[in-house]
Amino acid sequence: MRTNKLSSKEKEIENALLEDKYIDVSKIELQEISQALVRRKKDAVLNIRINSQDLEYLKQKAKKLGIRYQTFISEILHKVALH
Repeated sequence: MRTNKLSSKEKEIENALLEDKYIDVSKIELQEISQALVRRKKDAVLNIRINSQDLEYLKQKAKKLGIRYQTFISEILHKVALH
């Protein structure tokens, strides 16, 4: 099972749900959460060739962040695609 890094606010909401508690969120917060989930959905496969040293650097940076390198690369591509 894959897990996502949650913000402290998201962890608070998750813990409340696991304890059968309800935390009220504003409509704006609900929309932000919903949009974040949609943005994180992976629905396409991409195979590319890159320089092996670049890949090693990416893997090292991802490891420092505590995430998988594929996730890290996906996040980079997502940020570039939006701008």
